[in-house]
Amino acid sequence: MIIGIIGSGAMGAGIGQIAAMAGNEVRIFDKSKDAKIKAFHNIQDSINKFVSKGTLTPSEGVAALGRIHICEKLETMSDCDLVIEAIIEDLVIKKELLQSLEKVVSQNCILASNTSSLSITSIAACLLKPERCLGAHFFNPPVLMKLVEIIPALQTNFEVIQKMSGIIESWGKQIVLVKDTPGFIVNKVARPFYSEALRILEEGIADMATIDFAMTKNGFKMGPFTLMDFIGHDVNYRVTESVWKSFYYESKYRPSLTQLRLLEAGYLGRKSGRGFYQYNEEINQIPSDNKELLDSIFIRIFSMLVNEATDTIYQNICTLEDVEVAMKLGVAYPKGLIEWGREIGINKIINTLNDFYDYYHEERYRVCPYLKNLGKI
Repeated sequence: MIIGIIGSGAMGAGIGQIAAMAGNEVRIFDKSKDAKIKAFHNIQDSINKFVSKGTLTPSEGVAALGRIHICEKLETMSDCDLVIEAIIEDLVIKKELLQSLEKVVSQNCILASNTSSLSITSIAACLLKPERCLGAHFFNPPVLMKLVEIIPALQTNFEVIQKMSGIIESWGKQIVLVKDTPGFIVNKVARPFYSEALRILEEGIADMATIDFAMTKNGFKMGPFTLMDFIGHDVNYRVTESVWKSFYYESKYRPSLTQLRLLEAGYLGRKSGRGFYQYNEEINQIPSDNKELLDSIFIRIFSMLVNEATDTIYQNICTLEDVEVAMKLGVAYPKGLIEWGREIGINKIINTLNDFYDYYHEERYRVCPYLKNLGKI
């Protein structure tokens, strides 16, 4: 099978490496010559690490690298069986690319978008054969992250979904099938982890270090501010903004002005040396050890996460099983949110949300009907 990749950034190069390591011929195209050269060296270094760790034998590493071809023209995608675009998150630019690509590839070639939040249905609508288009959302870094969200457009042929799912599973990935909804599973469900933490900070209830500590103390690998800095505010803020706009400006997804100001200042997080924290000097913020405060922060953010997860099931975006898998593999939560919520107590979560709704009278704290029903079990 011949796999085409458009875009040679971290995502495109990583997806290409996965396909090559799985035995596929891979063609990578990017308009930027420097980006293509950098991508090939990055893939080479990554494969060498797999060899040094014993995951691949030296001969397997050489063979995988030999299956990767850096292309000069889009026309080299003509005999690909599958092409995945992993370019900038811009709907207009993605549509223009896929329209150009459709003129090059065969009638049976599957066209996939690695978008994290854009409408797959809208992307497919620009094609003459929209039934061959779907979303395949990989997570960064693709070579290490097991999860891939498969998102059919309204137009996608069922056979295309089956074929694409089989290909991705053959690459050793775990797929979840998602309705074409803003943010899909992971980027929708994870929004309260950031937005509620920002709300707590902006209200002056606790500082960043304390909020981060409240979450890591209770099982999360990173606190929300550390994670936002790690992801980058250019990425995290724009995903939040995209989800908010796509859900008709629903208030619970509203972006934070605090984060916007960081983006405007160019304080993008770790990549720029400064975000919520400064990385060119030792981070010496000391979190509060007030147990009552830490517990209240955790249950507030966690309750919002569980509510969002149940809302995702309630709206038939995915199954309960898929939302559990997605959050464990996509953002490394220690447990599925529903399972974890049951351990803490569904009614405790419902009561927490009701208390905040009574206090704020804001829609964001309204309990999802699916969660209400769980509380009756």
